[in-house]
Amino acid sequence: MAHPNPVLLSNGTTANAYENWANLSQKLASAGYCVFAGNFGGAPGAFLQTVGPVADTAKALAAFGDRILAATGASKLDVVGHSQGGMNVRYWIKYLGGSGKISRVVGLSPSNHGTDLFGLLSTLEMIPGVPAALGTVCQACNDQAVGSDFLADLNAGGETVPGIQYTVIQTRYDDVVTPYTSAFLAPGPNVKNILLQNVCVLDFTDHLGITYDPVAAGLVLNALDPAHAKTPPCVPVAPVIS
Repeated sequence: MAHPNPVLLSNGTTANAYENWANLSQKLASAGYCVFAGNFGGAPGAFLQTVGPVADTAKALAAFGDRILAATGASKLDVVGHSQGGMNVRYWIKYLGGSGKISRVVGLSPSNHGTDLFGLLSTLEMIPGVPAALGTVCQACNDQAVGSDFLADLNAGGETVPGIQYTVIQTRYDDVVTPYTSAFLAPGPNVKNILLQNVCVLDFTDHLGITYDPVAAGLVLNALDPAHAKTPPCVPVAPVIS
């Protein structure tokens, strides 16, 4: 079997599976992967998902991963995540037994070290009452603020574990995870941090667009199957004029 590991797609904050993965899921399926996605961290059927506490979302993601392994008979799976979805899988690995079940983690603009939203979120987090109010609608936002207790705990003692290959694909023009370098993991033999613009200087993809970006899609395919990696075509995309 060319691709024995099923691929689990992990949503970003406020995103549901369709809006996040309508494009990339098709590309992965066309390449021969068995692809799964779901909605966690939000009310059932709600448009906004992945807003609850990151730890709870990661627990639901891990349970879904166990169901995938049971249904497919695979020994391990690969996870591709966007934004929070590329970070919360690390909670699964660290605390929920994921280290023995996951082979590769690919993060698209992941919030591995949080975000300050150009200083706005960091400022709001210092105003009395604001974190509590924000937590009623998006506890995941509080968890991903730079310097949060959640991130301090997640990153303590090492950001990766041996035996898993980690790839971070980030854009210089990220307007959600800021500074954009906060997406990158600490260097290691099993870590590859890729800046999109080092692959294609003409790529102006932002945070929300990265799951629809053809260069990023090529890099995801390379990360999942490095033995057959291909240089993604660097084709400038003309702006949409309405």
